[in-house]
Amino acid sequence: MQYIGLAKLYDTLMKDVDYDAWAKHVASFMPAGASVLECACGTGEISIRLAKMGFSVTASDVSEEMLLAASQKQRAAGLSLSNLRFVRMDMRELTCHKKADCVIACCDGVNYLTSRADVKRFFASANAALKPGGLLLFDISSRYKLANVLGNNAFVDSSRETPYMWQNYYDDETKLIRMELSFFERKGGLYERFDEVHIQRAHSEREISGWLGEAGFEGRAYGFLTREAPGPEAERIQFAAVKKGEDNE
Repeated sequence: MQYIGLAKLYDTLMKDVDYDAWAKHVASFMPAGASVLECACGTGEISIRLAKMGFSVTASDVSEEMLLAASQKQRAAGLSLSNLRFVRMDMRELTCHKKADCVIACCDGVNYLTSRADVKRFFASANAALKPGGLLLFDISSRYKLANVLGNNAFVDSSRETPYMWQNYYDDETKLIRMELSFFERKGGLYERFDEVHIQRAHSEREISGWLGEAGFEGRAYGFLTREAPGPEAERIQFAAVKKGEDNE
């Protein structure tokens, strides 16, 4: 699913997210000055922070609207193109002229890969884009969260600037959650409504770990923003996986 209308309001809806802590946590896994290929970068909140930390970041997303918002932020931050660049790319088909030290995907990018085949394609593509010993870092909304916290629930925000309605439907057989969103963007004294449907899959920790191994990675799962194993009710799980090479097989 590409963010279209939602891209304009995404940052407003995510205003309570601690991106500073998130970016620092991701950076803590990576060597200083590493070259980073970011997937599903959204509006660039993590990308810009990593670039400011001294990483060389190529940030990609499939949504042109998200990339436009990210590029506008880059110009406002005064970051040079040699330090950070945004490109349109499908995370299942990564291409790069030079192999990266790290491939990352933050905030549900892997959940939007709604089949086993697509997740495996992403892992294979990331493996091909990494140097031997390179790192694949990504997080997912857990199966517990999508099934029990978001699944079959409705959320309403009646704030004056960006009210929205959000209805979710979770299918336990397919592990898919269908999120129907209606947003109302204020235009003077009136509101313009737009609707989007987003579908994610609730991958399990065991599935992800198995697919990583098949793709040539040795990985580990952590609770979000920790270095501890995730608990049974963890809502977000961070994975850190190393590309196997001759020296670490």
